[in-house]
Amino acid sequence: MRPDIYVLYLLLRLVSLFPLRTVHRVGAWIGRRSLRSGSRSARYSAVNLRLTRPVLNEAEHRALLVRTMEESGKSVTEVAAIWGAGADRSLGLVREVVGGDLFEAALASGKGTIVAAPHLGCWELLNYWLCSRTPMAILYRPPRIAAIEALLRKVRGKLAPEQVRAEGAGVRTLFKRLAAGGTVGILPDQKPREGDGEFAPFFGVEALTMVLLPRLAARTGATVLFSFAERLPDGQGFRIHILPAPEGIDSTDLGVACAALNRGVEQCVERAYPQYQWHYKRFTAHDRPDPYKVSPSAKGG
Repeated sequence: MRPDIYVLYLLLRLVSLFPLRTVHRVGAWIGRRSLRSGSRSARYSAVNLRLTRPVLNEAEHRALLVRTMEESGKSVTEVAAIWGAGADRSLGLVREVVGGDLFEAALASGKGTIVAAPHLGCWELLNYWLCSRTPMAILYRPPRIAAIEALLRKVRGKLAPEQVRAEGAGVRTLFKRLAAGGTVGILPDQKPREGDGEFAPFFGVEALTMVLLPRLAARTGATVLFSFAERLPDGQGFRIHILPAPEGIDSTDLGVACAALNRGVEQCVERAYPQYQWHYKRFTAHDRPDPYKVSPSAKGG
């Protein structure tokens, strides 16, 4: 580990010494500051909330935007604390598991399990929880700073998943894992590259949607489950949710399958709407108008 990355690791360890309530309060403050400054993430979040919650009036939209930015800030500070604490200590923050029987049944079936984990709640804690129950491979894109890889290996320790690059050889590895009855994790709302996706409604708005997960499900017969770690109020900890996939996610008709995939993400998001990472530019495509170019002001509040 490079010296500067090791210093970063020590800082994460320091953050982990504070109570989760304090960590979340600092994160909420960061989120409100980001909103007041009219940051890019605040502007994109404002656009996404208007697109996906069009029935809200101005005051309701404003209140939801504030909550969303607070939760976004919490996600940053909490991941620092969780990485600093390590897997064993962090798993002590899991207060409840909803739908755990679905996961156990999928593992016992031996057909392979695909865990679709949206950008919702505390994804790193979910990663620890899943890996504490079964070996798992996850599809990922390497960090822009290559040295961060060493930090991730250090903080994840024995519960580190097998990281499979999002490229041809990596995809073949996922097929092999599932065919052997293994478990893989995929971010189902990761925006695909142009030409690698299918348009399907997401909260009533057409969004470019990945086709890899439906193809994996159709070709392997693996069980698809959706999962996320909900952030509980006042730093009380986290609740793991596991939900069955909507019907049609393994359809060979990619339009049907991608629509089902997005419904699965929606079902998760509706359980903890402000905790979704709404600052992503989810609704862009090269041949369609960009809703983020002209956005309502996100300042104030």
